Amino acid sequence: MERIAVIDFETTGITPSSHCRATEIGVVILERGQIVDRYQSLMNAGVRVPGFIEQLTGISNAMLRNAPPAERVMNEVNEFVGTTPLMAHNAAFDQKFWDFELGLIRRTRLQKFACSLLLARRLMPSAPNHKLGTLNTFAQLPHTGKAHRALADAEMAANLTAHLANELRQKHGLRELSHDLLCTLQKVPAAKINEHLKKHRGF
Repeated sequence: MERIAVIDFETTGITPSSHCRATEIGVVILERGQIVDRYQSLMNAGVRVPGFIEQLTGISNAMLRNAPPAERVMNEVNEFVGTTPLMAHNAAFDQKFWDFELGLIRRTRLQKFACSLLLARRLMPSAPNHKLGTLNTFAQLPHTGKAHRALADAEMAANLTAHLANELRQKHGLRELSHDLLCTLQKVPAAKINEHLKKHRGF
């Protein structure tokens, strides 16, 4: 499978706006099932972190005062990612912030997002739930650090993505995997995934 950039944002809330911004980004480059590069930075967007978010992430207003401006971070990370296809766990959330923060530096996303949450719902139906930490424990994947910090979560999502790719190869007999295929599979109804994969492999 080609290179994939697995991203994770920490933010001050759920929906991006002038009052709700990203506070940290982590990006992991996954190539042939291995992590080959990383990017991480706090980002100061000039908004206040609510107390409950600080408790959840450990990212404080004091930490962000000394962080680089969000615009500089987004320029750096956009250059780091380039046109590499994107992946996130619960990608609908990270995609909103990626597009919003890119828009503030007059950039537009060109590549699609795949979602490890949607894929796990289809390929790991027996997991207790499909939260990132639960899935990593269920699949016996490496512990990558404190949850709700961007790089640790991006590494967990990357390890999960590699695990899902192995499931597709070993359990479902797929030889050729691509980001486009993952984007297609995440839209297939869970009840029909085995039938769809059988048609895809041709036997």
